[in-house]
Amino acid sequence: MTRHDLQETHAVKAFVPRSALTRRAALALAASFALAGCVSTPPAATGDIHVMTSGGFTAAYNELRPGFERSSGRSVKTAYGASMGAASDSIPSRLGRNEPADVVILARPALDALVAQGQVVAGSQVDLVRSSIGFAVRKGAPKPDIGTVDALKRTLLAAPSIAYSASASGTYYETELLKKLGIEDQVKPKSKRILSERVGTVVARGDAALGLQQVSELLPIEGIDYIGPLPAEVQRVTVFSAGIATASKQPEAARQLIRYLNSPAAAPTIAKTGLEPMPAR
Repeated sequence: MTRHDLQETHAVKAFVPRSALTRRAALALAASFALAGCVSTPPAATGDIHVMTSGGFTAAYNELRPGFERSSGRSVKTAYGASMGAASDSIPSRLGRNEPADVVILARPALDALVAQGQVVAGSQVDLVRSSIGFAVRKGAPKPDIGTVDALKRTLLAAPSIAYSASASGTYYETELLKKLGIEDQVKPKSKRILSERVGTVVARGDAALGLQQVSELLPIEGIDYIGPLPAEVQRVTVFSAGIATASKQPEAARQLIRYLNSPAAAPTIAKTGLEPMPAR
């Protein structure tokens, strides 16, 4: 700013009495300073909402997102990844690289871990759905019996190969389920942990005879036949929840999106994808 500009600025300040600076006059004065290069105005509170979501909620989210964009006038950008694990596209890895995020949607234990790490705002967690684990085979292949615990054991022992996810359902399978069934030594060596890909896709192309994952992640995959859920005695229900990223640049818009996903209007779409909606509290 030149000396002449400074003199003009001081003259304006001296000429306008404090009592006369109404809101309109103050805004006009600030605008004139901005044009002179004295101050910068903050950007408008608009912009894309960035969401990171894990596979369990993906099918429901993909159907619900367009309606939110239409009703809110906001654009939503999405990154997909597992709830846990060190894969390069997992949600913890993405956040560790400081990828943009306003809302994160993943298994509740993993979300709470992100809160503890300071990456998600404490108290912002909202439970969205309950998700069960199921099995699938390649389309047209015989469907083995998994209706009882004994039938499940026989099926796992007979399967030549089994694919499971690197996220919540797979962690349960490799660390708890096989032990509960007493067949870990026989079955684990022929089981393959799948990174950065849907288990159903692996089964569809014939790289595994049997696939285990969240039901909502199996149902949308073409080229497979869904068999059914794990028996109730050994089922593991995972709650998928949403939270606001600590680094969010759109926290109020993030809250608006979470409310939309947790609304009664969203429940039929969620149920259609194989998930159990959890009502807002």
